[in-house]
Amino acid sequence: MRICMVVEGCYPYTVGGVSSWVHSIINSFPEHEFILLTIVSSRDIRGKFVYTLPDNVTEVHELYLQDKDWGRRRKTRMNRTEYNALRSLLLDQRIDWETLIDFFQKKRPSLNSVLMGGDFFHAVSEFYQLHYSQVVFSDFLWMMRSIYLPLFFTLKMELPKADLYHCLCTGYAGVLGSMAKYLYGSPLMISEHGIYTREREEELVKAKWVQGLYKNVWINQFRKMSRLAYERADLVTSLYEHARTLQVELDCPEQKTQITPNGIRIEDFQNLPGKTEEDDGWINVGAVLRITPIKDVKSLLQAFSFAKEREPALKLWVMGPWEENDEYAQDCFDLVEDLSLQDVVFTGRIDVKEYLGRMDMTILTSISEGQPLTIMESFAAHKPAIATDVGNCRGLIMGEGDGLGAAGIITHIMNLAEISQAILYLAHHPEERRQMGEIGYQRVCIRYRIDQMNDTYQRIYRDFCEKEPQETVQAVTAH
Repeated sequence: MRICMVVEGCYPYTVGGVSSWVHSIINSFPEHEFILLTIVSSRDIRGKFVYTLPDNVTEVHELYLQDKDWGRRRKTRMNRTEYNALRSLLLDQRIDWETLIDFFQKKRPSLNSVLMGGDFFHAVSEFYQLHYSQVVFSDFLWMMRSIYLPLFFTLKMELPKADLYHCLCTGYAGVLGSMAKYLYGSPLMISEHGIYTREREEELVKAKWVQGLYKNVWINQFRKMSRLAYERADLVTSLYEHARTLQVELDCPEQKTQITPNGIRIEDFQNLPGKTEEDDGWINVGAVLRITPIKDVKSLLQAFSFAKEREPALKLWVMGPWEENDEYAQDCFDLVEDLSLQDVVFTGRIDVKEYLGRMDMTILTSISEGQPLTIMESFAAHKPAIATDVGNCRGLIMGEGDGLGAAGIITHIMNLAEISQAILYLAHHPEERRQMGEIGYQRVCIRYRIDQMNDTYQRIYRDFCEKEPQETVQAVTAH
């Protein structure tokens, strides 16, 4: 089977939980051919892979959301049906996605001519008069152009043909998958690790680059795209029950949903190298993460500084790359200096198996997560975890009805007092720390093994493969 994996902002350009998952899935099914359809910000990142692609990846296609308009410069006017489809998109009224897809795929318009043209101007004007007439129209118009440029790049993307389209989120990836289903009649599957719409909402609420009511317009745009993906998908998976509930709340039909927990290769974390002479006398706290705002490394550093004042033997290891967001990383480095914080090590990108055995505990202070592989890996290495109460962190640490008990400590987001107290508690209770690590190991063995995850996806892929091919709803004409 030829599977097109549609990913946004991750594999194969950055490391992280979703990227590791994609790489693992592709490697686990060598009998299938995989095509990568990757969504990135700009051409600057083109081909800069941090993963060696498996042999069964035969093609890589890239969509750049902040690209130049390579279309022909002549104006392309919309007919009445096409204009009404554009109007339905802006006003969010029974959106005619099929007509929009046909317009961008068949007519291949210049996006400059669309966004600067009269049709877009009139549709925006109507939307403005209905909902946002209290703001300056020229600002509103330019904001709408910035919102719709990446979507129009997406709608204009020439898609590879495949037997199954497997999207790793909704958003622009979900739009591509929905387009492919419409154009080629192939089935569509969505596997969300985090809930894309909620994650974008959280980012926009905190964002400084967009102000006031414009945040609402952006948020609604992501909701439109997610509704499209949920509506057109044949199957929508999530990692845990609460995520599935959120999908249903965001208008995903419940009968399409399925829970498919993550899994790791537990044997890879057995008999790891233990503490060295360098570690004598130290209580090592390991944070396996990308140094990005969503991981809230600043709160981690501040909380560690409070704990360090009360327990000088503490040492923090921040294990992961910082190239994804150089500015934020530099802020973190500067914060260490400003706090005069001792015994903090930034390792950069490493093989976590070379360090995890030396840790006494691990910690994750993210403001958003799905079902973190780093917590599972900590458990596989018999290490307890401290984590903020986001995503499925509580389920992993406290268990979901397995009766095993706590495998660490849950804290609230950005609560420095709770986080520092959790570090100190585990530091000062070595026997309980050991017991929690063993509970985590039992939990991951029972529920989060990679063979369990692979069996689930083997059944899913087999079911799609055995279904009769859908009749093509629309064929793409030669361009």
